[in-house]
Amino acid sequence: MSFALSKLLWGLVNPGNLMVLLLLAGLVLRRRDRWRRLADRLTAVAAVALALVMLTPLAALVALPLESRFPRAEEPERVDGIIMLGGAVNPTITADRGDPSLNDAAERVLAFADLVRRHPQARALSTGGSGVLLRQGMKEDQTVRAVLAQAGIPDGRVLYETESRNTWENALFGQAIAAPKPGERWILVTSALHMPRSVGIFRQLGWPVIPHPVDYRTRSDASPPVPAELDRPLALLDDAVREWIGLLSYHLMGRTDRLFPGP
Repeated sequence: MSFALSKLLWGLVNPGNLMVLLLLAGLVLRRRDRWRRLADRLTAVAAVALALVMLTPLAALVALPLESRFPRAEEPERVDGIIMLGGAVNPTITADRGDPSLNDAAERVLAFADLVRRHPQARALSTGGSGVLLRQGMKEDQTVRAVLAQAGIPDGRVLYETESRNTWENALFGQAIAAPKPGERWILVTSALHMPRSVGIFRQLGWPVIPHPVDYRTRSDASPPVPAELDRPLALLDDAVREWIGLLSYHLMGRTDRLFPGP
């Protein structure tokens, strides 16, 4: 129930969606004279908000505390396990085109493959079923298997968890498969933006992990975007706001050990 509710609510509070809805409301209301002033205000608010996101470092400033929260930890000499959280592939495009498709978080798979090669004695776990609401049959593991095969990782080298729909289930179901023992050293691979919430979840489950953040999307000084990439800040803001909301909601549900987990 919480999974479906989170998907529906996010569709309403997503910053990009809100701006589009404000613009559409302005266009519709302008057709009636008595609502024209309100329509102009809604359109102006949407236009100003869009300009602020695209032409200022606003999105980077919202995302930077998340990406900077966990610096990459030094790898221990002994690594017992490596975990990659789901969310780096496009199962629907893979199924449609017949070729494995990665998304903007592709660095997760690249880093995972590199760690698996360099630590042949470690167990490897890829978690991720389907994170979409209406296509639960489209699982991530088929795409991940194909990409890792292209990277030279044999299929039997990796354990796959295929039923999770969100980060909480990634960790919960993954723990049941991996059965980590006390004192083992597990490296966690996920996007830097996603690392605080992820580490908080693993700690709450009693599974300590070594953060290995990848897929950085901000510069350390939160430099504003270049004029040729005005669409990127909006996507970054959407993802950063989703993470902040996720941190709050997961903490309220008792799924993380702290509101803003840190090293």
